[in-house]
Amino acid sequence: MKRLLRPALVAVAVSTLALTGCTAASTAPSASGDSLAGGSITVYNAQHEELTQAWADAFSKESGVTVTLRNGSDSELGNQIIQEGAASPADVFLTENSPAMSLVDNAKLFAPVDAGTLAQVPAAYKPTTGTWAGIAARSTVLVYNPSLLPEADLPASLLDLEKPEWKDKWAASPSGADFQAIVSALLEEKGTAATEAWLAGMKANFSEYKGNSTVMKAVNAGEVPAGVIYHYYWFGDQAGTGENSSNAKLYYFKKEDPGAFVSVSGGGVLKTSKNAAAAQAFLKFITGTAGQSILQTGTSFEYPVGSGVAAHPDLPALDTLEAPTIDPSKLNSAEVTTLMTTAGLI
Repeated sequence: MKRLLRPALVAVAVSTLALTGCTAASTAPSASGDSLAGGSITVYNAQHEELTQAWADAFSKESGVTVTLRNGSDSELGNQIIQEGAASPADVFLTENSPAMSLVDNAKLFAPVDAGTLAQVPAAYKPTTGTWAGIAARSTVLVYNPSLLPEADLPASLLDLEKPEWKDKWAASPSGADFQAIVSALLEEKGTAATEAWLAGMKANFSEYKGNSTVMKAVNAGEVPAGVIYHYYWFGDQAGTGENSSNAKLYYFKKEDPGAFVSVSGGGVLKTSKNAAAAQAFLKFITGTAGQSILQTGTSFEYPVGSGVAAHPDLPALDTLEAPTIDPSKLNSAEVTTLMTTAGLI
């Protein structure tokens, strides 16, 4: 969902706490063992606004650091950081998907992440570059309407959706960063030729909707039998009224299929940060036990990836999804945009 850029000033604790080299699970975050003395940071936020606001509130309360959020979409904010260059006011960049992180990383705009922060995140959920860290994850799923698509007829692979028998039977939101991240994973795993062929089949077969939630609603309403989305849309609706998901189920491809791709949300500190210690401390906090527990118990229904924090109990465990192993730093948003444009999808 596209977000408007607007500042949202997070309230600061009344007293500033001096922070020593504590872990993220303690009452005070730190960066590189240095103490913080208040100050402020600006976070360019493409993650769920409610989640990041909760992170910012908790960090600000414990550290005395003022956190200003500027909310937008992955590609919007990533390109803005690149355009701003050395003049960017951003201290931290958070995304929903990793291709936008790679976009900024390839422009050499990230500072190395503190070793203590990287140590909190397993290798599968951070890039080999060490210039940013995973902060959350979401799984690709096929949402389907059993009255239109019996379980016995579900596709064995995401790749099957390019076949003629799937014409007019599935939907997606190709203009969104979510779907483009899925295509990025397909490109990394299967290569250019296979991706071009799949996108051509997609163009011939699929129905286009704007946004994953709209895809799910269409499946639920019986407009289309199935759709490719991320898991948390369904779980979020189920936790509420269920009115947009009661007729739909989720299918996990597993078996390291491209359709089992788990997208990593990223966080990085900009080289141009005016308060690098506080920026690094914020990233350490959200990947630590305290920050990941906020994710676990919140309403975004994304997966925690740091500090051994388990998923929300309603979700299947992350290690049961049998996702393909993909270095998130290898996901190429620029090439995907070109391929999808050539295919007439965006």
